[in-house]
Amino acid sequence: MSISITSSVTNRSMARGLVPLCAGAGVYLFFLSAGEILLRDSDSMWQIRIGQWILDNGTMPYTDVFSFTRFGEPWISSSWLSQVLYAISYGPGDWAGPVILSSIAVGATITIFLYLLSPHFDPARAILIAALALLESASHFFARPHVLALPFLLAFIGGLMAAADRRTHPSWWLLPLMAMWANLHGGFVLGLALIGPIGLEALWSAEPSRRLQLAVRWGLFGLAALVASCLTPYGWNTPMGALKILGLGKLLSLIWEWMPVDFSKFTFFEATLLTLIGVAFYRKLTLSVPRILLLVGLIWMAISHVRNIEVFAFLAPLVLAKPIAEQWGTAEAGGSAIEEARSAPLITILATVAIIAGGWASTKIFVAQHPFMFLPSVTPVAAVDLLQKRHAQRIFSTAPFGGYMVSRDMKVFIDGRAELYGEQFVLDYFDATEARNVGQLLGLLDKYQIDATLLNPTSPAGYALDHVKGWKRLYKDEFAVIHVRSDETKTSALPAAESSN
Repeated sequence: MSISITSSVTNRSMARGLVPLCAGAGVYLFFLSAGEILLRDSDSMWQIRIGQWILDNGTMPYTDVFSFTRFGEPWISSSWLSQVLYAISYGPGDWAGPVILSSIAVGATITIFLYLLSPHFDPARAILIAALALLESASHFFARPHVLALPFLLAFIGGLMAAADRRTHPSWWLLPLMAMWANLHGGFVLGLALIGPIGLEALWSAEPSRRLQLAVRWGLFGLAALVASCLTPYGWNTPMGALKILGLGKLLSLIWEWMPVDFSKFTFFEATLLTLIGVAFYRKLTLSVPRILLLVGLIWMAISHVRNIEVFAFLAPLVLAKPIAEQWGTAEAGGSAIEEARSAPLITILATVAIIAGGWASTKIFVAQHPFMFLPSVTPVAAVDLLQKRHAQRIFSTAPFGGYMVSRDMKVFIDGRAELYGEQFVLDYFDATEARNVGQLLGLLDKYQIDATLLNPTSPAGYALDHVKGWKRLYKDEFAVIHVRSDETKTSALPAAESSN
């Protein structure tokens, strides 16, 4: 009887230890099967083109080479490694590689997340928390560098929180994670910024006799992490370049992912936040002062910029996990998935190999039968074909079209690199596309010697140019409208999809 009970417990432990791997594989297959949801942002196209430029030239970009408005001005790529990885995975017109790469990153993120939660929650609760985090973050999942960096963000900050929970200093093995993160995406500055607050939690809960020693070790780790973040081709310029976008001022409120949360409409994030507050009051959850500051900081980040909702979704549970486990008793049902996996290494290795093999076989079968397509609304193929046929050089286009134009080797007026163009330039661009002042729009077109415009069909600037002397509509379809300069004194809108040259 005792042998049977022991065997049953061992089997359950091994099964629970494999839950993160199975969940990660499931999430990977889901995002692979719904790959088009990762292909909604045209920034993916210029990211890949930069990666191709790096591979072709064997060097890093230090000045802009993709626009005619900022050509030759200083610019560095804080996401160079992600761009190269996407470029390697991309085949001309074939988006399967970037979709697979992004889906792997999301699946790895969930696997790491569940491993970090496993000491504090049983598998059912941990999977529920992971599902909620995915639902909150899905709107910002694109085939872009921040997705590839997400597993490193979670592993690094999760390692810091695990050290604080144990009232000790971080492992030096976290430093290679920081170095990789810094080469993948500029968001690594968040990891540097959180070392201090999380270290304060470790000091707060440690015995007074150990606090000085812990403070020194956390301080040394912080300095080492800063050095590790500079282990990139750009060296010490890397942190400064990553921070540049935060200095865009008023412009951040106009870029979708940098906008504050709109609470005039009920969202899943708002529901999660209100539920968290209500449950915490009802169950009388008590947090230390450093954890309160961490949680409030994460909430403030998410409210200030919608792109930080995913940071809140994955990091807030790590901040709350230990107090919840201790005060609500969830730790009794939980166990460390890492320790359980170590208890049966052979079975874990075999299961991992089987999961990877099954995932790869499923990927090959699915990709062979399912071509991945980018949103046609940001890939105006016919309009760009016409502009290239006419040898148009200086084209005023909307930023979402900029990514596709860069991929077609065209110099652009603007693309998604707001930190390159600067606050005032992009504000002028927004005013021009909204045609708030037609004189200002025409002044901008003259200033940059624009010979053609490529706009959204519903753009106010496009409507304005339909009735402005010196411009005529050349082409229009459901995705784009083209205007070119004309000596005619009067123009009229063309009802057909394309007019003759």
